[in-house]
Amino acid sequence: MSYYQYHVFFCINQREGGAQCCSNFGAQELRDYAKQRIKSLKLDGKHKIRINNAGCLDRCDEGPVIVIYPDEVWYTYIDKDDIDEIISEHLIKGKVVERLRI
Repeated sequence: MSYYQYHVFFCINQREGGAQCCSNFGAQELRDYAKQRIKSLKLDGKHKIRINNAGCLDRCDEGPVIVIYPDEVWYTYIDKDDIDEIISEHLIKGKVVERLRI
């Protein structure tokens, strides 16, 4: 069994010179929100869910982005509602949120 059931990487990269990047869309704030939600639901820890920062995931034009392993599913998101839906549907129920998938 994998150490984590799901490992979620949030790109929080900040590019120089105003170039498009995930950080321009509040990625750090929403990553922090996701981490807090997972902890409040007691879904964090060994064999559960891990929320991590990532550097540039090189999909800036589709950002902000996250990727969930081991499923290798990529998502974009706008706000806390989108994060809640990804948590509820994908991380809890195991169903891909097609409207946010990239």
